[in-house]
Amino acid sequence: MASTSGSRHDGVTERIRNATITLYNENNSLLGEIRKATSLMKEVAVDLERDNQSQMVMKLEDAAMQLSEAYGDCTHYSSSIESIGNSYQPGTELTDFKKLLEGEFVKAKAASSSVPQKESLMRQFREAVWNVHHAGEPMPGEEQEDIIMTSTQCNLLNITCPLSGKPITELADPVRSVDCKHIYEKKAIMAYINKSKNKNGRCPVAACPKILKAAKVVCDPLLRVEIDEMRSMNKQSSRPNVIEDCTGLDEEENE
Repeated sequence: MASTSGSRHDGVTERIRNATITLYNENNSLLGEIRKATSLMKEVAVDLERDNQSQMVMKLEDAAMQLSEAYGDCTHYSSSIESIGNSYQPGTELTDFKKLLEGEFVKAKAASSSVPQKESLMRQFREAVWNVHHAGEPMPGEEQEDIIMTSTQCNLLNITCPLSGKPITELADPVRSVDCKHIYEKKAIMAYINKSKNKNGRCPVAACPKILKAAKVVCDPLLRVEIDEMRSMNKQSSRPNVIEDCTGLDEEENE
């Protein structure tokens, strides 16, 4: 009787864990869509700023701010869902999951005064608009070092695959570890795991202690969005600051 009760308990726990994984992935898909929308709004705002349509830019900035607030809440919900999946144990009474999720959300929000990605979204929006007419100049209230730091911020832990050596922006099929968040080329990491004893292998990133399992190395909903953002940042940072030498033209005109 005890074993039957125990197996039933384990079955409920496993179903809840699977359900939270589904919800977590769906919520992360929403996060990805918010980031795509904010990026699109940033591009439109830059075009409007070039046309000196300041009022329209301000309206877009307000809308982007609302999206960034939603992004912050969604991030806290992702943490809450993940926490429930990792720690939930069924009790003798029915669980009010709505109440449980709301409680975890309050705790997640209280534990984190800010969401770095949320702040980064608005920073990138304002910086892109500012650079239309003030490229290379610090935004009001900031130093040059702030520009360098925020322009190169990235949410990705590694910028090259530790196995193939390729930049992650060039990976044909990128995947990320659920546990340590490192990124790899799928074909390379799966071959690495399959060659390891018991089909598990230590993460090939130096000093990372996490053990990888094939089922927990996936292309999560945010990965391609973050790689696209990094690709865009790389293009912006690689643009040379061209200063034209017009002295030759002046000399020709004087002749």
